[in-house]
This record gives sequence, C-alpha cells and structure tokens, in this order.
Amino acid sequence: MSHRSSRGTAFSEMFMKNDPSRPADSHRDPSTLSSPTKDQFSHQGKKTFKRGYASKPPVSSKVLIDKYTEGELDAVSLVHQLSSILEFHLEMKETVTTGNLPGLYFAFCVVIDGVEYKTGIGITKKEARQKAAQLALLDFLPTLENVPPPLPVKEKLSISDMHEKTCSVNLQISNAVRDQLTKQMNSHPEFSPCAGTTAAFIIQTSSGCEAVALGTGNFNAKESASTGGRIVHDSHALVSARRSLMRFLYRHLLMFFSKTANLTEKSVFEQSGSGLLSLKSGITLHLYVNQLFMVASRRLNPLSISAWQFNNEISLHLSVEGKVFSVFSSTFDHSASKVVSMSATDKLTQWQVLGFQGALLSHFIEPVYVHSILVGNVGCSDVRGLKMSVSQRVEGITSQLPMFYCMMTPHISLVPAVASNTSDRGQFTLGINWSEGDSSLEVVDGLAGRAVEQSPFKSSPSLASRLCKAAMLHRFKLVAKEARRLDLLATSSYREAKRMAKPYQEAKNVLRAHLLQQGFGPWLEKHSVSDNFNM
Repeated sequence: MSHRSSRGTAFSEMFMKNDPSRPADSHRDPSTLSSPTKDQFSHQGKKTFKRGYASKPPVSSKVLIDKYTEGELDAVSLVHQLSSILEFHLEMKETVTTGNLPGLYFAFCVVIDGVEYKTGIGITKKEARQKAAQLALLDFLPTLENVPPPLPVKEKLSISDMHEKTCSVNLQISNAVRDQLTKQMNSHPEFSPCAGTTAAFIIQTSSGCEAVALGTGNFNAKESASTGGRIVHDSHALVSARRSLMRFLYRHLLMFFSKTANLTEKSVFEQSGSGLLSLKSGITLHLYVNQLFMVASRRLNPLSISAWQFNNEISLHLSVEGKVFSVFSSTFDHSASKVVSMSATDKLTQWQVLGFQGALLSHFIEPVYVHSILVGNVGCSDVRGLKMSVSQRVEGITSQLPMFYCMMTPHISLVPAVASNTSDRGQFTLGINWSEGDSSLEVVDGLAGRAVEQSPFKSSPSLASRLCKAAMLHRFKLVAKEARRLDLLATSSYREAKRMAKPYQEAKNVLRAHLLQQGFGPWLEKHSVSDNFNM
C-alpha cells in the first residue's frame, strides 16, 4: 500500500468513526477487514507481554507463589514472572464490563495461551489489572501441581459506591490546581497574566488530590539548538508542566533510594516484581490544562469541514514561535526557523503511549500514564478533537509494544477553567514552572529558552532553567549514584543515556512507524548535537 493510500484509509476510517450520524453498529466487523491498516485500527486495548527485556527470575515458581500467598508479591507481577518461567503466552486485554456502571471504570481480563479468564473491574486501570490478575490466578494456580491456594479476591465495590467515589474526582482535581496556582500567584502577583495557559499534573491518593507540577507558556526558543543542554527549546505549558513532573519524580526517586526509612516511606514509588519501581498502589496521576491546545481546538467537528481540511488537521503538526503547521504544509519553510518542535497535542499523544517519565527515568521506573485529562472551558465547548488526537490515532498499537508499554486511553472531560485567559504583551513570551518541594517558582522567557532576571528562582548567573536537559542529566546522575547503577554513571553523554533505555527506544520507534504508516506524517527528528553533551 502506498503512503498516500495508507493516509487516505486511516483518515477516512477516523472520519467515519467520529460521524455521530452513523449508527454504532454501522462499523464493519473487524473480521472482515483485510488490509494491515484497518486491522490495526480494529484491535483496541490489547496488551501483549513480550519476552526478552526481563530475564527469567532466578527463583522457582513455587517461591514466587509463596510470596504472593504471603502478600509479598502482587498478582500482576506474579503472572508476569510465571509467564517467563513457565513459558506461556500472556496478554492483559482491556475489555468492557457487563451491566451499566456509572462513573469512571475500567475492565481488563487475563489471557493465558488463548484462554480468557474472568474480567476485573476498577476505577483505575492499575486496579482493574490487579483484579483481573487475581481472578485469573484463582482459576490458573489450581491447575499447577503442589501450589498453595491463591489469595482471595477482595470484595468488589458496589455500583453505587463506585459512582459515589468517582463523581467528585474532577472537582477535586480542579480545586487542587486552583489552590496551588492561587498560592503561587499570590506570592508573585506580577506574573499572574501567565496563568491563562496553565497546565498541571495532579497526584490522587486515598487522602485526596494534590497538584505536584505546574507550567505555563506558549513559545519555542528562537536560538539554535544548544550544544550544552542549557537552553529550553520548548516552553509550552504542557511541556513545562511535564518537565516539572519529571523533577518531582526524580525527587521521589532520591527519597526512595535514600538510607532514611522515613523518606523512603514518603516516596510515591514502591518496588514491583518487574525489577523497576512503580507508583504505589492507590496513586493515580491526572493532567489539567486550562485551555485546549492550538491544534486540538481546531479538530472539534470533522463534519463541519472538508475532507481535505480534516486530513490536514488530524496529521502531525510542528510548532515554532507560537504558531503551528501541519507536517504536510507547503507554507512552512523548515530552513527559515532554527528551533522547531512537535505540537503539544502530538507530544501528549506520544506520552500516552511511552509514558510521561521519558527515556532517562525509564531506567528506574515503569511507564507513568495519566488516568484522566481535564480541559478548562476557555474558548472551548467540545473536547472531541483532543480525544481523536490522543486516542484514535494510536489505536491498535498496544500489541506491538514491549512489556509495560501500552496505549493508555484517558478519560477526557471539559471543566470550568481555574484561571482567566488574560493578555499582557509585556509578558507574552514568559512562562512559569513549579514542582512540589520548590521554594519558589521560576520564570522563563520562551523565546530565549532561559530564566529572566526578575525570576524568583535563578539556578545560576547564566540563567539556565532548572527544566533544561543539563539539569535533568544532573538529576539522573544523582539517582543513578544512589541506586548504585554504575553502568548509567559511566555513560558518556545525555544522548547515550537515553539510547541505553532499550525498551523505551523500541516503543518510541514502534509509535513513530505506526503514525507514519497510518498517514499522519513523519515525526520531527531532533538535531543530534542538542543531546550530545555531558556534565
């Protein structure tokens, strides 16, 4: 199939899928689809765990099952490790529930060598996977010889309890962002005009919701790619918030690897059976954006625009100096601009497949995904375009990804904005960033890629931002030292450290090949010089 015809096929399927005038049963049966492109779009939410990245555990299956029975090993970790030891084919497949459950819920089932076990339901995907693994082990372990009985599955939440538990989550998230943003702006009211583009990450636990990372901004740097990693090339709100989240994760990794039991206990991480750390059970991550991204806001109603325009808008986009261009656009001259990045919408699509932790952190932790995305209603009345961009463009990719990676479909909702979109030409290019544990916020000039003189926090006289790549590499080396990872400490450059994250790099290559094959265009290749530096 040619690239042109592949692009047309993918776009036409997505166009028809988002046509509300078509009845739900009008889609073709997936079994009748013959082309590779259509087949990929017909398989959603299926997770295949491939062998190769995690070596066989140096313990017997009986020891692992004993640990599970004693509560020292969780169900998902056990089925992973048993699949490696006993060499059976394992899938963790996202499915649907029976009955009409209100509110937010997810459903998964375990498939072992083609045998599908009972469906597990939870208010988070992590909880649903655990329930599914527990249910599978109830039936699977008795088929093995000389094994103790599995742990009983905890009683499920009733429908009314589940609805009561989830109906107020959006309000809690919004309030957490508003409270933190108000606190920061009250301390530095001169930067309050920056708040209109706010993006924030929120941690939800049994005790409530807390905003742990904030970012604002709307620009790329004008300077050419930095050779020392001290220029922030992309200062859009979502990117700044995500890099602030990474700082939060690094801080909690240092707490986990510390020799102080109190700090380790306060960390959001716990050891999992995979050899990597994961967020503690009961912790979920959410994303709030005060306004819809420039590209996604134009993808609201495919029925109101021409097929050509729809194809152009749903493709990958490039961002430069506050403007966005389709990768297929003939009006954008690549040679005319020094710094170009993928649009915020496309980066969000990527992070929902690869995780928000990035390559360096993936040496230590499993992929981190957001459970929901809340969009403020600033100039926006519909989030259909964002749903199409984040989820539908990567349907069918999960089974191609290495272990722990998947296409995570978040709940996307429209909520009242926490800040008004005010304009101040004097601060038009400025953006702020903050992470839990920071004594004050940092103000960065998006066009310069550095902090400004009047910033409450300044890392050095050079005004290099605490979000720059050099700062991230410094934190990476600190964690590698605490974790006693001599192989990572020996890396010669930022680029080499990223390349050593083999599963992450494979997942990234799969994602970009998928987007290209589906006709959404090529992903922008970075200048190698921007990552080829060391501390």
